[in-house]
Amino acid sequence: MTKLSWVFVLATTFVGSLTGGIVGERLFIAGVVHAQKANGVHAEEYLLLDQTGKARAGLGLDSNGEVGLVLTSRDGNRTLALSPDGPVAIKLTDRSGRILWSAP
Repeated sequence: MTKLSWVFVLATTFVGSLTGGIVGERLFIAGVVHAQKANGVHAEEYLLLDQTGKARAGLGLDSNGEVGLVLTSRDGNRTLALSPDGPVAIKLTDRSGRILWSAP
């Protein structure tokens, strides 16, 4: 390959890379939310898992858009739920769903 061919290949590669980067940015970055803070974490649900992978705590939104925090005991027998949007703000239940304690 001659020196002129190498220059042509390098120039073509540079122009193609530049064009691909510009087009890719226009196509794929358009759907990204730009309102996020640089140090923020954004999600619809957060789960805290124990060593076995079992969810012990969760923070998220239900299907109605109401926020809630759920904490589960180590043995899974009790659950503490906090939801300022629901009729009962704090609720402690057993495994069967029976309310052990609640507060408005």
